[in-house]
Amino acid sequence: MVIPAQPIGSPVEHGYATTVLLLGVLSLFCCGITGPIAWVLGRRALNEIDASGGALGGRTQVMVGYIAGIAGTFLMIFTAFLYVLVLIGE
Repeated sequence: MVIPAQPIGSPVEHGYATTVLLLGVLSLFCCGITGPIAWVLGRRALNEIDASGGALGGRTQVMVGYIAGIAGTFLMIFTAFLYVLVLIGE
């Protein structure tokens, strides 16, 4: 019977976890252009965390930043659409 090698100790936080969270939150509140960046980095980090087999942590931070990045991107697009409508209306 072969036992798969499990990482010893607590998982190390992914290097992009805090960055993705920060960019996602910034996209919601002040800087919408950081939303797509958080979206891409978050997807990449989630794939790496899943592939690590438990060696990498920070999945919750990455997931929150990823979702905030998606929401911030759609909010930026919606705001730009409203801006264009106001410009056409004048």
